[in-house]
Amino acid sequence: MPDDAAAARAAAEEESAFSHAPVDPDATAAYGDHPDQVIDFYAPRPGPGSATPAPLVVVLHGGAWRARYDRRHLTPFADYLARRGFAVANVEYRRGGAGDAAADGTPPAGRWPDTFDDVAAALDALPALVREALPQADPRRTVLTGHSAGGHLALWAAARHVLPADAAWRTDGPAPLRGVVALAPIADFEVAEKLDVCGHACAQLLGGQDGFALRRPYADPVLLLPTGIATTLVQGRSDLVVPQQVAESYADAAAKAGEVAGLTLLADVGHFPLIDPAADACAVVAEEIAQLAW
Repeated sequence: MPDDAAAARAAAEEESAFSHAPVDPDATAAYGDHPDQVIDFYAPRPGPGSATPAPLVVVLHGGAWRARYDRRHLTPFADYLARRGFAVANVEYRRGGAGDAAADGTPPAGRWPDTFDDVAAALDALPALVREALPQADPRRTVLTGHSAGGHLALWAAARHVLPADAAWRTDGPAPLRGVVALAPIADFEVAEKLDVCGHACAQLLGGQDGFALRRPYADPVLLLPTGIATTLVQGRSDLVVPQQVAESYADAAAKAGEVAGLTLLADVGHFPLIDPAADACAVVAEEIAQLAW
């Protein structure tokens, strides 16, 4: 259990990250018929005056794949990246609904297979949507990023070409990405379950313990290596939500698969400063993205 000081610091970090007012996008486009199948677009600042197309950052929000957390909490982060000169696509997707709560009242994590259907469909639709909604973007310089559960989805989306052959989401080749920057990602389901990350959200996402073993090969990034896509993980050493052991396990597995996954560990940083525009850690994240994008 964390001591009182660590818990208080984590609570303060979360409060800061959620204290920013949501930032409305410059445009929104649907990639499906469900209300959650939408992408918000943020044009690079200062705006149309720039003659050079901007790298595209695709953002997947976290929240343990649960409905109470949607893309709105990540809009200040999306705006922060836009003010750093990036074009940004903030993706929404279906998450667990309150009507499916467990007997103890725990809200469910994600929907199988809807959550994965949506992320795959959003990425597939993105090039055409970007051409219409965000002409300032250069899709040839796309970086995929995500926080927490969104970090998991980012790693997964970049690994669709190495999914099992019978997976509906499998692609013939790797996604045209400059790279992935996964922020405190839930990157190894087995380790996350041992640590009870987000109230056993990984098992819930896969349909309980029976589904965990059956579906994990289709969903767990640590089993989908190597990808051949440049990957960096950014992780706070003081993260009490998704402890650093999860990211370290993914990086170790990548190395064993013959691939180098960068791992940037930030001292005295918890879970939420990575997406908090007021935190120094957020600037580190932007720099990691820039190193892949520019």
